[in-house]
Amino acid sequence: MTAAQADLARAPSEFPGILIDSPRVEDGAAIWRIARDSEVLDLNSSYSYLLWCRDFAATSLVARESADGEPIAFVTGYVRPDRPGTLVVWQVAVDHGHRGRGLAALLLDELTTRVAERGVHAVETTVTPDNVPSDRLFTSFAERHSASLERTVLFDGGLFPEGTHEPEVLYRISPVGSAPGA
Repeated sequence: MTAAQADLARAPSEFPGILIDSPRVEDGAAIWRIARDSEVLDLNSSYSYLLWCRDFAATSLVARESADGEPIAFVTGYVRPDRPGTLVVWQVAVDHGHRGRGLAALLLDELTTRVAERGVHAVETTVTPDNVPSDRLFTSFAERHSASLERTVLFDGGLFPEGTHEPEVLYRISPVGSAPGA
């Protein structure tokens, strides 16, 4: 069995045909497009998504409908250099045509399972108060994993140069790393 087939085999039965894979550099443009079209994420430069796929592929995932298909969803993250037991989830997004099926939750669960093998036991992310879908995603993630969820303002809106940015609320979820309900 190839690694791609193993990933496919791990996808829950409610996602037939969905392949969970590490991103490749060629996926950068599709990931950028999904982030842009989300209408809620801060869009980074297209160059940054290419770098992300190269430098942080081990802590990021994409969902595809076939091994050679473009991503239909993604989660990007990195392990904090000063807290190697903490995964920072940078962005999670699902292409419009695939929303409402639980792909974001699937990717988040799979990513935390994979990085747990490297000693990760906590997840951090930031969510603006107006981003209800992300709040729901991370709140339900904490509940599925029977983990605590702490919220504190990490960056006040006034710190951002445009002057109209909402505060970024830090969500710290721990402990994580086992399969949901385990």
